[in-house]
Amino acid sequence: MNISKIVITGGPCAGKTTGMSWIQNAFVRRGYVVLFVPETATELINGGIAPWTCGSNGEFQKCLVKLQLDKEKAFETAAKTMDAEKILIVCDRGAMDNKAYMNDEEFRAVMDYVDKNEVELRDGYDAVFHMVTAAKGAEEFYTTANNEARTETPQEAAEIDDKLIAVWTGHPHLRIIDNSFDFEGKMKKLISEIASFLGEPEPFEVERKFLIDYPDTEGLQKLPNCEKVNIIQTYLQSKDDEEMRVRQRGVDGNYIYYETIKKPVSDRKRIEVERRLTKDEYLEKLMEADPMSKPIRKDRYCLSEGNQYFEIDVYPFWDDKAILEIELCDPEEEIHIPEMVNVIKEVTGDEKYKNASLAKRELKKEN
Repeated sequence: MNISKIVITGGPCAGKTTGMSWIQNAFVRRGYVVLFVPETATELINGGIAPWTCGSNGEFQKCLVKLQLDKEKAFETAAKTMDAEKILIVCDRGAMDNKAYMNDEEFRAVMDYVDKNEVELRDGYDAVFHMVTAAKGAEEFYTTANNEARTETPQEAAEIDDKLIAVWTGHPHLRIIDNSFDFEGKMKKLISEIASFLGEPEPFEVERKFLIDYPDTEGLQKLPNCEKVNIIQTYLQSKDDEEMRVRQRGVDGNYIYYETIKKPVSDRKRIEVERRLTKDEYLEKLMEADPMSKPIRKDRYCLSEGNQYFEIDVYPFWDDKAILEIELCDPEEEIHIPEMVNVIKEVTGDEKYKNASLAKRELKKEN
């Protein structure tokens, strides 16, 4: 059984409701059982529970996040009982959305209340798809008429949209669906991005990679749309035509663990199969580490810029350069490199700059 849990988020009037119908139609045809976790904030507000009816916004957020997580748990438990090979759980907003409506003190109190840390809350979903509000790029279609719980002006909607992208920045699989298409094109882009993530019809990864000058890491960390995570990547013994690795990913002692298997198809395209591991599974996998490779440690700066999602990897053995990567749905998609990044050259497909090659190179240096 393959159960995937994804988030559909976005600013007000982004097309989420219509998107749910498109997801239902598209993935039922692909053989999925599709389950939808309704938006919790709208349910509570329409039922009379709101920041302005509770004792404070913080108290409202505690109710909201607790209910959100309980609902998701119920859907996951039910999914495991179903007679189906492929199940897609679609969350109409995820628990991290609520951080956009809290100050830091309120957010810390909510984390204590639900006994979670930020990494667990953000990365507890397999993928996040952010639909940009119509107030950014399609202003003539912005309306509050189709949701009684929505009261934002277009300017407020755009500001909330930016905040929502910022709180999800740092997730390993964040995709931003903007308004560069007409509405039907936006829906098709959403379905295409979800299908690509799920590996439908095949689990391809399309990636572009660039060698860049060493970035201003302090400047990056000050940006609201940038999040730093620490990664330890260990390569496992594998067949000649595939690459197997495990990864510890997180910050401040809070980590999520993954196993990834990759097979090359072309310079820009690879078959990639990824699954989440428990900490015990991760530690057990480390026993299969490739003795010819050294574990790679790196700081990854996740940057959402211009409706694209970049990952800047800074390695301890380089002080003059770094690697910028972007995953794409279409290998021909135009890339808009952030202004603060200076590209030396594209190294997509260049064996010298693959992490697996760097791991072998660093081990040779030690010996």
